[in-house]
Amino acid sequence: MSNTGVRERETNDAEKERLTKRVKMEHSSTESVHEASPDVEMSKLAAPESKSHEDDLLPPSRSLLPCRSKTSGDYFRVSEPDVGISVYIANDIPKIQGIIKQRFTDFLVYEVDLQGQVVRLKSIDEPEAPTKNAETGSQDQMPGTSVAATELSKDDAFDTVPPTKEAPKVEGNTPSDTPTADAEPWPTKFTNELTPLLSQAAIEKLKEMFLQGPEPPFVSDSGWGDRQSQAGNGPAEQDATVESAASKEQESNQTRGKNRMRGRKGKERNGRGRGGKGVRGGREDNRKVLSDPISSKQERTALHEIIRTLFRGKLETETDPSDAGSEAGQRIVIKWSKTKGGSVKRGNKEEAIARGGRGNPFNYIHFNMQKTNRDAQDSLSHLSRLLHVPAKDLSVAGTKDKRGVTTQRVSFKRNGKTIQDVWKTVNGITSRRTVQQATTERGERGIRIGDLAYRKGFLELGMLRGNAFVITLRNVKVDSAETMDRALNSLKENGFINYYGMQRFGTASIPTHSIGLALLRSDWTGAISLILRPRPGEYPEADAARHAWLDERDLDKALLLMPRRVVAERCILESYKKQGGDDRNALGALSTIPKNLRLMYVHAYQSYVWNAIVSERMKTYGGRPLVGDLVFDTTESVADEIKKDQVSDPTAMDIEVDASADIDDESAGPVEDEKPILSTEQSNRKGPRVKVLGADDLDKYTIFDVIMPLPGTDVAYPEGALGEKYREFLRLDGLDPNNFHRKQRDYTLGGSYRKILHVPKHISWSTMRYTDPDVALAQSDEDQLLGFDPPVTDENGPFLALQIRMQLGTAAYATMALREVTKTETSSHHQSALTQVSDDQKFKGTGE
Repeated sequence: MSNTGVRERETNDAEKERLTKRVKMEHSSTESVHEASPDVEMSKLAAPESKSHEDDLLPPSRSLLPCRSKTSGDYFRVSEPDVGISVYIANDIPKIQGIIKQRFTDFLVYEVDLQGQVVRLKSIDEPEAPTKNAETGSQDQMPGTSVAATELSKDDAFDTVPPTKEAPKVEGNTPSDTPTADAEPWPTKFTNELTPLLSQAAIEKLKEMFLQGPEPPFVSDSGWGDRQSQAGNGPAEQDATVESAASKEQESNQTRGKNRMRGRKGKERNGRGRGGKGVRGGREDNRKVLSDPISSKQERTALHEIIRTLFRGKLETETDPSDAGSEAGQRIVIKWSKTKGGSVKRGNKEEAIARGGRGNPFNYIHFNMQKTNRDAQDSLSHLSRLLHVPAKDLSVAGTKDKRGVTTQRVSFKRNGKTIQDVWKTVNGITSRRTVQQATTERGERGIRIGDLAYRKGFLELGMLRGNAFVITLRNVKVDSAETMDRALNSLKENGFINYYGMQRFGTASIPTHSIGLALLRSDWTGAISLILRPRPGEYPEADAARHAWLDERDLDKALLLMPRRVVAERCILESYKKQGGDDRNALGALSTIPKNLRLMYVHAYQSYVWNAIVSERMKTYGGRPLVGDLVFDTTESVADEIKKDQVSDPTAMDIEVDASADIDDESAGPVEDEKPILSTEQSNRKGPRVKVLGADDLDKYTIFDVIMPLPGTDVAYPEGALGEKYREFLRLDGLDPNNFHRKQRDYTLGGSYRKILHVPKHISWSTMRYTDPDVALAQSDEDQLLGFDPPVTDENGPFLALQIRMQLGTAAYATMALREVTKTETSSHHQSALTQVSDDQKFKGTGE
């Protein structure tokens, strides 16, 4: 598609309508907002809608926290102290005032995949149909499809302007650093990318096997084929080595007679005769490279992915079955693909793959999705309705923040659909909407997809390295440029406390960790009461639905009014409907809520306890390791390396589930971590081991090594006062610290560990001036591709903005990094109130 010129910014009418509805409910009395003082006006903005007291909503352990939140009248709002967030690292640096997420484009999020590539939306054009005159393509990515937008270098990670639409469209050609006929057969990048995952010996053997090519070298047996092989091929020598074809020649000779007759019959039927599975040119290929044992599932996944990406399907990997149950971990087998190098002729085969059918390995379609002001689960549910498939057929590597513009990869179980089918369906190409409209207007309902490609596998939670952020703080006030540099350099060098952010606990007035505690205590009725409870400030139709059931007991009316995006509430009401209006089976009603949403509640409670204990630890003992602290037990602890917080480290993966319109998480790892174990335990469980620091260990570790457990059956607590504090919290909330097994197995918690500090990567910052708060200072990929006005700054503007670019690992919250700089409450209601009383609001709509 060609651009006809740069056009003015458009306003998303659906977003405007939603915001208008919320303003009507939340801010019914704001006529003199700019004349009043901030403190007075913020109290007005929190006008009560219904009676609700924190004592009814928060866990009993809240009494152990040092300061209690304040309510405005009878209207309770969850704030940072309520969820254990209370400490800063750089207390000596003055705060930098600024408003977070004033506009959606003030918070841009881009997924970082397992190869470290930043996912960007490159093309929104209609995918081309398969052609018969194409060149060769990748075996892993079906020829003739758009290339995934994951090929940006780290230097491009924070460029807010993606490639222009006039740039030549890439159609299946491989990157310059992958093996092609004209490229270097083994680029330096191969070694660099493989070094973190394979030993040097394994890399050398892999290089040797790859350079030999897909056909195994001919090795003559010199007449010794019938003799027994000599000693010297023990298990130690087989690890990470290439097995030559000669080592299996005897077995091949023994079966040759049987295969000769079978091969002749095959030829008579115009079959292929000899040369079946694993055989090239009549010779069996037994070459393979074995990695060292890898205990971490995330590291094994990363190795599978990097082999597939670097060699474009020419090599394949599998887990060594002989290692099943090994305490040391499992080895990965690398060998040549049975499809002779991974290249296939396009044309008829391309068309067959696009059609799908028996024997087609490309069972999935991957695409990039940009969403605006929508949570991940809601977006996937919307796509599933458009495509008429179950929601489980769509999956992502991690959830993303709701309020902002986020870009991530999505996998779709295609069930015979082509990329053209998916693109047209999602873009609503019907008699009412043309292709021209779809490629010149914003995506409907805040969702845009692009860069579609056929793939063999699907995405799972945790299959990412983290997220890249471009964050713009508005109306920044700071005493000097020196203070700003000090604060940001402290964030760069010392990081921030790795708190679970406010999104973890819900954006409504009912805290999700309180629902989680009710579930852990098997208080099913109490959990339902909290879920269905009125929530001041939510969408009018949802509020009316709650009152229709709670006050009028009109189930049909409640279901009619309750929006589909309010998942948990609808599930409960629909369960009551199936039971003829009987609401006594509370456990059964809760069981109809999607499992990942129910887990989100109990994980929120774990996060609350973790936050509270970490605040206690940092406030009392500061930034140094202590006797009794926990660290991951590695064979070599290099503080500087761990300080960088390698996102490929399995410790970076943490529990993160988002499945409710009331929750918006910035990033997510897998549903469950691999469970670390104490190094002193004798156990067959796999996973990184945990060590309790003694006096002799203190000079070997830094604060960047220290971890804290999320409560569960498989974790150890710190020794001393901190361990006792954990137990005190849990007992006060009615839980047994030593027993997290539940009769309902969904609520049995294994627990995991999380580093108490997190250091951003690739962090940089800049400042700019502006006048109109409605003028974007950063641009989404979609808007750039549509040719909308680029970001505009006003050099003489009265207001200062700070733009921060950084990468964070999985399960790290960008808002918690910003909190370290601004030293300001990050809850959505507080930030919304700051926006309402901000000086720049007087200049809305001036266009300057």
